Amino acid sequence: MPSTKESPDDSIALLIDADNAPAAKIEFIITELATHGVVNIRRAYGNWVKRGLSGWTKVLHEYAIEPVQLFDMVKGKNGTDMRLLIDAMDMLYTKEVQTFALISSDCDFTPLCTRIRADGKQVIGFGGKNTPAPFINACTRFLYLDDETESPEQKKERRPTGNQLKGNTKLMNTLRSAIDAAADDDGWAALDRVGAYISNQGPFDHRTYGFGKLSDLFLAIDSFEMDKSKSGNRTVYRVRRK
Repeated sequence: MPSTKESPDDSIALLIDADNAPAAKIEFIITELATHGVVNIRRAYGNWVKRGLSGWTKVLHEYAIEPVQLFDMVKGKNGTDMRLLIDAMDMLYTKEVQTFALISSDCDFTPLCTRIRADGKQVIGFGGKNTPAPFINACTRFLYLDDETESPEQKKERRPTGNQLKGNTKLMNTLRSAIDAAADDDGWAALDRVGAYISNQGPFDHRTYGFGKLSDLFLAIDSFEMDKSKSGNRTVYRVRRK
């Protein structure tokens, strides 16, 4: 199984489907990617003569994003998706890129994600709540850009209750299997190992459920116990099933 271990020095290719991504979220995207590596390649694809992309034209230079022009071939149809796909495949074979960041809500990129991951690379997706499940599931990690329009208070109000979380069978199976895989003889599992195991399973992100930290998600569910201790200046968390 390909390793999904990340390094702060990993090279990242940021590929933006400008027709299907909000320019207002670029700062959040760049900030998030900085925790995974260095964004060496930055490209946005679209027909830049369209007024609908004016938001992107205002931020291209500020974030050193290269615009790739695709004129409409026929009315309402351009080659944006195909050009992005071709460039991604070229990078897969000719560039030392460990992580591809795809900014789109278009499920047409699902086969691309699958192919990139087959070569042991990471795919981080960013899109809206309307993003189809196949594209989300094909990513190593997926973050919803809609959530970034909410204030901390709104996110807290939207956060599911402990009982609602317990009623999410897929979530609970994911958390339990991660603990079982990382647990010692007493059933305790280091939280960082649990998080790594979950990341290897699929595009899980605790922020999707309204929690800023994975530990907060576990604390909200009374099916788990949490233990914390100090190791130098670092707080070490452990979790186990009740």
